[in-house]
Amino acid sequence: MTLGIVWFRQDLRLSDNAALHAALHDCERVLPVFIADDRDGTVSEIGAASRVWLHASLNALENDLKEAGSTLLVLSGDPLKLLPRLAKTLEADGVYWNRSYDPVTCERDKSVKEALHSIGANSYLANLLFEPVKTLKADGTPYRVFTPYWKNLMGSLPGEKPLAAPKNIPSPTPQWLGKQLKNTIAVDSIDELKLQPAHDWGEVMMAHWSVGEKAAQKRLKDFLKSDVQSYKVDRDIPSMTGTSMLSPHLHFGEISPRQIISATFNKRKSVFDLSPGEETFVKEVVWREFAHNLIYQFPHTVDSPLDERFNQFPWASKYDDSLKAWQQGNTGIPIVDAGMRQLYATGWMHNRVRMVVASFLIKNLLIPWQEGERWFRHTLVDADVASNAMGWQWAAGSGADAAPFFRVFNPVLQGEKFDKEGAYVRHWVPELESVANKFVHKPWELPREERDALDYAKPLVDLKKSRQAALDAFAEIKTAKS
Repeated sequence: MTLGIVWFRQDLRLSDNAALHAALHDCERVLPVFIADDRDGTVSEIGAASRVWLHASLNALENDLKEAGSTLLVLSGDPLKLLPRLAKTLEADGVYWNRSYDPVTCERDKSVKEALHSIGANSYLANLLFEPVKTLKADGTPYRVFTPYWKNLMGSLPGEKPLAAPKNIPSPTPQWLGKQLKNTIAVDSIDELKLQPAHDWGEVMMAHWSVGEKAAQKRLKDFLKSDVQSYKVDRDIPSMTGTSMLSPHLHFGEISPRQIISATFNKRKSVFDLSPGEETFVKEVVWREFAHNLIYQFPHTVDSPLDERFNQFPWASKYDDSLKAWQQGNTGIPIVDAGMRQLYATGWMHNRVRMVVASFLIKNLLIPWQEGERWFRHTLVDADVASNAMGWQWAAGSGADAAPFFRVFNPVLQGEKFDKEGAYVRHWVPELESVANKFVHKPWELPREERDALDYAKPLVDLKKSRQAALDAFAEIKTAKS
């Protein structure tokens, strides 16, 4: 009886799962496997917030597998050692997985394939719409600007239809599996992975979310039913639920980009048939695709600037206290503090505010963007390596299709434009609850008596002076060769 091992990674779903679909086609029995591989110090090491989500997502996947008559084998360690050993022990006929595109995973997967050459290793496209090697310019070079990338891909949308979830997954019995693995490979439970924090922070954070494939499908359905039509405008208003909130589901593969695109098009054949809100939403999905293409084509951009001039940028030399204040939401700049507190409480931050807090860290505090990238990777439930790195490089002006460095977000003006009534700031910075709209984004301009009565931090820096300092710093490198 043939047996296929399906190695689940960032594809924690049963529907539109190409590897699972192929294994079921090729083999009479299929064994779903998840391997906890921290790989300390690598870009693929997930942060605390993502670990909490992963715990819940694995439980959801396990339940879905049980409904399909299967189970999830959970292991801990190095896949390069465990997978060949597992395949040999079980006399498996093949190992199946869906490809990821960050540099560490690409290198690891190459080694795994080599180690499995005598058994058979099969990898598939499932977490992107298109293979990065197939989305190049006419001259064979990778895109570095989004607009031509989008124009090249839009004619290929919506693309192929998503694969349906299997109703039944024939798997080895627990008794047979236990007998085969006895005293050879240690099997863990999800709880034994110890993904949950010791304190209740994770429980509080996850109260804001529903996790798993079913939850992702429901969120998409609800968004397309109501919010997508006003998405083009509402996505910039942080006090509203104007975004899809699908990013963590995408990050863990509880839903695929192909499923999102297919549902958004809803049998329509062209981008030109979509409403403005729908088209903007589709562009955001393709923007994620663009980020994964960049990290695949330029792997060093995970932690190094694509624009090499920024290797010489005169960052601040002592910034520990300022960095800590930014991380804790105690900068004295209301919309920055609101965003950072939302991040800690929920594991997520509104995209408009992400740009504002990033600009403040980089261009007002002159703290290297890599510090912000690391903190976001630690605290975001959607800490996608590619999107995170590209977002921070965009804010710094050092990446592909980046905002020019001299574009400095003024957090006061951003707050007054996108949080006019101060609802977002007051929710996350209750110290300012009673401050009038006129001053809620700049409380330092309150009459002195009212300002002194506030239990709120004073601004870390003068926004105007620190902006000029950033421009002066950039002037030192802008004529250098990239």
